[in-house]
Amino acid sequence: MRIGSAKGVVSFVIPCLNEETAIGPLVEELLAIDVDEVVVVDGGSADRTVENARAAGAKVVIETTRGYGRACAAGIAATRPDASILAFIDGDGSDSPAFAPDIIGPVMRAETDFAIGSRLRGPREPRSMSAQQIAAGWLAGRLIWLIYGARFTDMAPYRAITRTAFETLGMQEMTYGWNLEMQMRVASARMRILEIPVGCRHRRGGVSKVSGNLAATVPAAVALARTFARLLFVLRRSPAVR
Repeated sequence: MRIGSAKGVVSFVIPCLNEETAIGPLVEELLAIDVDEVVVVDGGSADRTVENARAAGAKVVIETTRGYGRACAAGIAATRPDASILAFIDGDGSDSPAFAPDIIGPVMRAETDFAIGSRLRGPREPRSMSAQQIAAGWLAGRLIWLIYGARFTDMAPYRAITRTAFETLGMQEMTYGWNLEMQMRVASARMRILEIPVGCRHRRGGVSKVSGNLAATVPAAVALARTFARLLFVLRRSPAVR
């Protein structure tokens, strides 16, 4: 993939579950901006997510054991060995691929080690984010700032990191706490961090696995709290370099 004068091999990892409406157009949009590879990790969809992802040009990995972090790990393991940049986006279509160069570009130009999209700082369609999502992103960002000195306003899944940096993190979380773990480990390791305003639109199909669903929201909140508490004991307290 080339962005301006910079060039690098970029693999996008997309965890997916029952996203047959959104996944095809999402994969096509990413490949249209010359992303080198799209890896879709399906967690056991009961619809045509797998077929639509393959038809759009994605490499599809089947992960039969549920877990957001587990899906991300399976996707990373399936990426091209020469991919120097790992990027992530959810499969529901709420994040626009138009912002991918904004997130990947600074990483590709070696201006930062880790770039993350902030939906709170970017243009959002009305009610495209739930109050729980906004509050969770704000709270996590505030706590990370207080402990490590790194500033985040969101826990958006839209992010990019160099493979070299990722391999030093020692990621372990297999649940919805995976995104939070990455941000805490990046901050604790004093990596260069850049937050990019991105847009947020309504999901293109399917049903949210967390927001708006009390039965899923509570376990997800518990997973986030458990992840944060566990990492406080694991990671060394030190200010992040930005």
